[in-house]
Amino acid sequence: MDAVDTVRSFNRFYTRHVGALGEHLLDSPYSLTEMRVLYELAHRDDASASALAAGLGLDAGYLSRILARFQSQRLIARAGAADDARRAIIRLTAKGRESFAPYERKTRDGITAMLQRLPARGRRDVLTAMRTVQTHLDPEAATPVRAYSLRTHRPGDFGWIVQMHGALYAREYEYDSRFEAVVARIAGDFLERFDPARERCWIAEIDGENVGSVCLVRKSATVAKLRLLIVDPAARGLGIGRRLVDECVRFARGAGYKKMTLWTHGHLSAARRIYESCGFTCVNRTRAKAFGKDLVDETWELKL
Repeated sequence: MDAVDTVRSFNRFYTRHVGALGEHLLDSPYSLTEMRVLYELAHRDDASASALAAGLGLDAGYLSRILARFQSQRLIARAGAADDARRAIIRLTAKGRESFAPYERKTRDGITAMLQRLPARGRRDVLTAMRTVQTHLDPEAATPVRAYSLRTHRPGDFGWIVQMHGALYAREYEYDSRFEAVVARIAGDFLERFDPARERCWIAEIDGENVGSVCLVRKSATVAKLRLLIVDPAARGLGIGRRLVDECVRFARGAGYKKMTLWTHGHLSAARRIYESCGFTCVNRTRAKAFGKDLVDETWELKL
C-alpha cells in the first residue's frame, strides 16, 4: 500500500469509527459546523469572529450567519475587548452553556467509552499517535491549547484546594499562613455540612490534574455564597475562572436562591474582572489588616 492509499484508508477508518460518537447530533438542533463553533466558544474566553473563522476554516459570511442565529437565540453575547473596544469578543451566555452542555457530555462519554475498551498501554499509544499526527501536520499545534473539563468534588480534592490557596497566595501576594488556616476552615465546614441539593463544588481538570476550583454554599434560604475560586497559574488564560463562576450562577438559579454574594480583596484584579463580567457588583469596601497585609475587603452581590 503506497502513501496515498495509506492516508485514504486511515481517513475512511477514522471517519467510520469516530463518526459513531457524533450520532447525538441527530438529536440536537445544531449542525456539525454549529457544534464546532459552540465547542470553540465553550472552551475559549477571548474569541472574535475573525479568530473563529480562521481557527475553524470557515467562510466569514457563513460564520456570521451562524453567530447571528445564536445571538437571536440568546446563546451568545458580544462585548468590546479590554485592549480594543472596536474588536468584539464573543462568549457563550449562561443559556448557551446550558444548551451545549448535554451534547458535550455525550461526546465526552462516547470518547471515554471508546478509550476504556483499550488496555492502559493501548490508550497511551493511541493518544500519543494522535498528538504526533497533529504536531507533524500542523506545526503550530506542537503546543496546542489544552482542553479542560469540570466535575464535582471527590475525596482528596479539598486537600489540594487548601494547599493551592496557601502556596499561591503566599507566593503571589505574600499572605501568611493564617490565610491557609481560613481556607482550611472553609473547606472543613463545606465537607461537614454539605447539602448536595443546595451546594456544589466544581473542580477543573486538565489531563486528569486539578487546575481550578470553586464552591457554592448556602448562606441562608435565599442567599448563596461563592467561595474558594482559584485557578492554577499554569492554566490561566483558558477561561476556566469565568466558567467556574458561570456554573455557580447557573446552579444557584436552579436551586432557587434569590441572590449570590462573595468576599474578595481589592487587589485581586483578575478575580474582580470575572465577577464583574458575570454581573456581580461591589456593594461594600472596608479597610482591614489580615494575613500580614493591609487589605481592602470587598463584598460583591448578584441578584438572581
